[in-house]
Amino acid sequence: MKPVIWWVRKDLRLSDNPALSEAVRLGKPVIPVFVLDEVFSGYGAAPLWRFGLGLGALAQSLKAVGSRLVLRRGPAAQVLEKLAAETGAGAVRWSRAYDPDQVARDTKVKAALQASGVDAASLPGHLLFEPWTVETGTGGYYKVYSPFWRAVRGRDVPAPLPEPGTIPAPETWPASDGLEDWGLDRPMQRGADVVRRHAVVGEAAALDRLGTFIEDRIAQYKERRDFPAEPATSGLSENLAWGEISPRTCWHGTVRAMDEGKTGAEHFLKELVWREFAYHLVWHTPHILLRNWREGWDRFPWKTDQTPGFAAWTMGRTGQRFVDAAMRELYVTGTMHNRARMIVASYLTKHLITHWRLGQDWFADCLIDWDPASNAMGWQWVAGSGPDAAPYFRVFNPDTQLQKFDPDGTYARRWIAEDEAAPSDTALSYFQAVPKSWNLSPDMTYPQPIIDLAEGRARALAAYEARVF
Repeated sequence: MKPVIWWVRKDLRLSDNPALSEAVRLGKPVIPVFVLDEVFSGYGAAPLWRFGLGLGALAQSLKAVGSRLVLRRGPAAQVLEKLAAETGAGAVRWSRAYDPDQVARDTKVKAALQASGVDAASLPGHLLFEPWTVETGTGGYYKVYSPFWRAVRGRDVPAPLPEPGTIPAPETWPASDGLEDWGLDRPMQRGADVVRRHAVVGEAAALDRLGTFIEDRIAQYKERRDFPAEPATSGLSENLAWGEISPRTCWHGTVRAMDEGKTGAEHFLKELVWREFAYHLVWHTPHILLRNWREGWDRFPWKTDQTPGFAAWTMGRTGQRFVDAAMRELYVTGTMHNRARMIVASYLTKHLITHWRLGQDWFADCLIDWDPASNAMGWQWVAGSGPDAAPYFRVFNPDTQLQKFDPDGTYARRWIAEDEAAPSDTALSYFQAVPKSWNLSPDMTYPQPIIDLAEGRARALAAYEARVF
């Protein structure tokens, strides 16, 4: 009865988990293990901290069914090879990944385990459709979202797998690190206590979140999702990022809502497929994560250093209320409304002519729903350098966007405390979360705009007209 190792990664759930289901199906004792490896240890402060919360929730779920989560640290190939020898494991199963860092790690792991005589295999589970299975009529990959959506909208998506009834345990458990001993919260500093109030952690919470969204909000999703003060979106990006809920579970729940006549449901399916499109592109063109996707944009005159304007942007002190509210929401909650993400990205890359990589890196350090594919594609979409991108000359005006999508100022007041007679708790909590070295306090005067919007737009368009592609 050689045990099977279930190598836990960004699949922190028991239901609809093909890797776990396959490990159980083999009929041997199952050892769930997470390795803080060369990929995870490079994550930013907020993503790694949030993943740690998810690990803790998974450990409790496993304990409830008579299993446990083993924690180890080090290079994945070495740790898993050693653990297999230590436990006599004959097989390792894990959920497939698609970005180049994880693919390189997994390739090395599979080779090392197979060389040791261990049956090693990955299974799908992170996406609805494997990227190589969606092809154009000529056999290539899709570069534009709309035809990609049309290609997959009618595809059969298998029903979610049930949670295994039991997870057979080994007679003897291998030693494990303590999650608290890793100190995953340390890079968050005092911000961890603030952001923790807003995180929705674990599989059960994710399923409840989906149920509430489908029951109460999905019908109006298309019409109201752009209004950042309203609870009109699902909030599931946090849980999808760490695999606390599967995309198949979200897909089938949404299809049922469509069948019930809830008109916003199809638009939510399109958002799930937008996530798929991001991974489709990462798989076929991995340079999207690090470089301009479109040729010629390397010569665009973006600023690549951290200017005073960039610093003001990170602190939510640009003098543009929509931009500043959004950046403060990010620091307090670890997330940001999608419409707000477009506004802050446009302001940085166009009004401030700052390279999207700086914004991408800031998000990668601050987002608890950080996803490498969605983050990269979102930034390049706004900047104009990516696939299916908004043209660079489309410059969002933060003032008019705020008037349109926050007409009574609720969203701005929720996050901006300065010059308010009675600031909201959420606005005040920003000052509890930021580094003390920033020397910010709510009794400061709200800043004047660091740049005139018309002047910034004109400068951006002039740069675009003078480009050399």
